[in-house]
Amino acid sequence: MLLREGRPTGLDHAVDALVDAALRRLVHRSGPRARPIAEAAARTAIGGKRFRPRLVLESYLAFGGERPPPDAVAAVAAGFELLHTAFVIHDDVIDRDVVRRGRPNVAGSFCERAASAGAGAAAATRFGEAAAILAGDILLYEATRVIAGARVPAATMDGLLDLLDQAVLTSAAGELADVEHATLPEAPSPDAVLAAARDKTAVYSFSAPLQAGALLAGGGEPALEPLAAAGESLGLAFQLVDDLIGAFGTVEQAGRAPGGDLREGRQTVLIALARRGDRWTDVAAALAAAGDGDRGLATVQDALAASGARAEVERLVDRTLAQAQERWSRHPLPEAVEAMLARLAHGIRGRMP
Repeated sequence: MLLREGRPTGLDHAVDALVDAALRRLVHRSGPRARPIAEAAARTAIGGKRFRPRLVLESYLAFGGERPPPDAVAAVAAGFELLHTAFVIHDDVIDRDVVRRGRPNVAGSFCERAASAGAGAAAATRFGEAAAILAGDILLYEATRVIAGARVPAATMDGLLDLLDQAVLTSAAGELADVEHATLPEAPSPDAVLAAARDKTAVYSFSAPLQAGALLAGGGEPALEPLAAAGESLGLAFQLVDDLIGAFGTVEQAGRAPGGDLREGRQTVLIALARRGDRWTDVAAALAAAGDGDRGLATVQDALAASGARAEVERLVDRTLAQAQERWSRHPLPEAVEAMLARLAHGIRGRMP
């Protein structure tokens, strides 16, 4: 299963091995002054689902690629995980998060380091955020270096680098739009929030890895369009489920304290839909008290459910997944590819809290 449930498979172990090898090389190449930041960057990748490199490998195999995949395929797959890790580190800075998966993230760990050396709170925070930005920059470069170093035909490499360019640019635009929605006084429309959610996640997490696997297997140009379109819908559905997890998920699902999105006042699709409804006054009052412990969180969760916004997002997930299937079904794709995409859609739906 592509979203890694249950006992690890041989492919899981292969993905872990190739990503770990890339991270070890990064740390090994760093000198003593750079090693702390390289190690902090590498630690961010520990414990992740790593489904982006798995998508590269699954797509490559579904398009008839050889088993086991050659080193070039492994390198490209690892590059997508390094790209994701870079985005995670930068995203934590933007959101001013200092904890990830229950432990200090890059910004948090360097903030603690500065504080223990006697820095004041503001200076320690600034140092931690600077370290995190630089760690993310290191991984962005490393992702590009790993992919560009894959031994593939020149035309294939051109296609891979185009995918990487598009993934970085689209994700940056989506992230900036997300910050804009949280910054400007005018509340964003549901459509605007949906567009930002799609841009932040869909291309680099779904469309690009799926297309990269097809390119590496010689799938050809006709396969790229349906994979891009289906990946866009799958990625949006994934982000919508993430929004539900951020509001209603357990600590195991969210990787942090439950209800983090509600406590932080994030402008998610869930909130945008609630604002449009006739129960917004009740939801807004509950959101104002969301930080008041477990009781405050339960109150806003109940208000969102009563407003119909939760159910509306769940229906939107189902419609978006159906749209993904319609998009990939328009084009003649190998049966194994359609089966892979169907498993992916099923896995996204199964994450619903």
